[in-house]
Amino acid sequence: MLGIQYFKADSSTFVIKTVNGKVRKKGKGLSFFYNVATASIAAVPVSAQEAPFIFKLLTADFQSVTVQGQMTYRVAEPESMAEMLNYSLKNDGLTYVSEDPLKLPDRVIRIVQSIVQNKVQGTGLRDALKLGQTLVALLREQLAGDSPLAALGIVLLDVSISAVQPTPEMARALEAAAREAILKEADDAIYDRRKSAVEQERTIKEAELQTELSVQQKEQEIAESRILNERTIQRGKVETERECLQAEIAAETQRKELVVLNSENSRQQADAEAYAITERMKAFRELPVENLRAMALAKMEPEQLMAMAFESLAQNAGKIGELTITPDLFGQMLKKSVRP
Repeated sequence: MLGIQYFKADSSTFVIKTVNGKVRKKGKGLSFFYNVATASIAAVPVSAQEAPFIFKLLTADFQSVTVQGQMTYRVAEPESMAEMLNYSLKNDGLTYVSEDPLKLPDRVIRIVQSIVQNKVQGTGLRDALKLGQTLVALLREQLAGDSPLAALGIVLLDVSISAVQPTPEMARALEAAAREAILKEADDAIYDRRKSAVEQERTIKEAELQTELSVQQKEQEIAESRILNERTIQRGKVETERECLQAEIAAETQRKELVVLNSENSRQQADAEAYAITERMKAFRELPVENLRAMALAKMEPEQLMAMAFESLAQNAGKIGELTITPDLFGQMLKKSVRP
């Protein structure tokens, strides 16, 4: 029959069949015959779609950055989408009448770009390069609920930021700055290690000096104690010597007194003996010589008497005519002279 065609949609396409301005059928995966003269078909894909994006933006300090990412969305309210955009098919049932379906990803990306741009423009370069996860959280927050996407009947499924990069020149500058910072950190680390080593060496030296000082103090205490002991010993020796000297002085004094006493006694004894001798001599002078001679002879030994007799004979030899000495008498005299 002329003008009658068959239409079949897959399960991921929401179809709205309108006849003379009234909706006759709607749903996913519909198939039906229709009259191209009176019917129009709107086909809205409801499957998840991915929209990669790359934005070149300026930061708060007027530096260019590139934000690269991807978002995943789907049409949750195809009827609202069909009212907002033209999803009508041509009579062939395959192609769209307008370019609205093809421009939908651009619309979605522009909404995302607006949110990302507002955030990046208020952030400095160094901080902007760290906004990856912050932008993800911001997009999820602002694209949920009452948002421009919700007005189109679109639901955000996922969004990711894969890179936030500066220009190559700025990247090299940042790399140089980071390199210098890293080198400075390395130098600081070397300095800190050297400083720590110096501090440790100083601590060791101080400990050694403290130990040496303690040893010196101990040695000084020992030396002082030794000197004190020696002084005590010397004082003891001096005291002992002093006591010995005092004892010797006392002994010498006693000896001197004894000598004086002995001298006095000797003098007195000599005086007594001299007096006795004087008295005896006085008595002897008054006695006759014969008496004295008799007294002297009385105290002599026989041998002495015989010697004196011979001496007297010798003195008076001129007066003696003849003297006879018998052998017996002479023998007895020899025996007495040689007896022990």
